Amino acid sequence: MGASVYFKDPQSTEALACSSDFLMYDLEHQPMGLDTLREHLMVARHMNTPGIVRVPGPHPGAGILKPILDIGAHGVIIPQVTSAEEVREVVHHCRYAPMGERGIWPMIPTNYGREDLVKFIKEANKQLWVCVMIETSQAVDQIDEIVAIEGLDSIVLGPMDLSASCGVIGKIDHPKVIERIDKTIAAAHAVGMPVGCGLSTAIENVVKFAKRGVQWFQVGGDCPYMVEFHDKLFAEARGQLDLI
Repeated sequence: MGASVYFKDPQSTEALACSSDFLMYDLEHQPMGLDTLREHLMVARHMNTPGIVRVPGPHPGAGILKPILDIGAHGVIIPQVTSAEEVREVVHHCRYAPMGERGIWPMIPTNYGREDLVKFIKEANKQLWVCVMIETSQAVDQIDEIVAIEGLDSIVLGPMDLSASCGVIGKIDHPKVIERIDKTIAAAHAVGMPVGCGLSTAIENVVKFAKRGVQWFQVGGDCPYMVEFHDKLFAEARGQLDLI
C-alpha cells in the first residue's frame, strides 16, 4: 500500500516513506517538474522506498519516459490507455534492447557511472516496473490482449475514471463499473499479473476491492491527508469548545 505525493517539497517523501510500501509521484494531475521529481526520487532511494511515477498522459513517448527513468524512477504508471497498441509502445520505450529501444545513459541509476553499465542494462529490463491504468471502457474491451503483453508488469484500476467512461460518473459501485472491474481482474489473474487500484482514504473501499481480488493499493496522498486531518481536528475541537 502506498501514498501519492503532490507537494513539491521532498520532505513529503521523507515523512511518508517509513510507513509506505511505495510512493507515487503524480505528474498527471500535479505541476511537478523533473528537477523537483529528481529531488523526491533521491530521498526515496535514501529511504529505501520505491518511487513510482504516474506520467502526464497515455502517449508519453520516449521524450517523457526516458528522463523520468534516467533520474531514478523505480517504475512508471501510464494513465488513460485505450488500446493494446498504446501499451506495447510504452513498454518498448521503457525497456532496453533487445526488448525495446530505451536510450542508454542511466547516470543516476548506475550511481553516477560507478556501476557496470552492461550489467545494469541487463538487470534494468528485469527490475523496472511498468504499469498501465485501466480506466477506460476501450481498455477493458482489449484487456486480454493488454495483460498478455511481454514487459508489462502490472495493471491498476482507476474506478472513478472508469465510472465516467461507463456513463455513471462517481458511481464506482454501479453494476456497469463492477462488471468491467471484475472482467479486468479476472483477465490479469489468469496470466498471473498483479492488479492494483487507486483510491481515496475511504478504507471500506479498500476492503471491498481487496475482496474482489485487487492486490495492491494507492490510498490518498500528502495533501489529502493534511486536509482530511485538519478538517476533522478543527470540527471536533470547535464542537468541544462550544460545550464549554
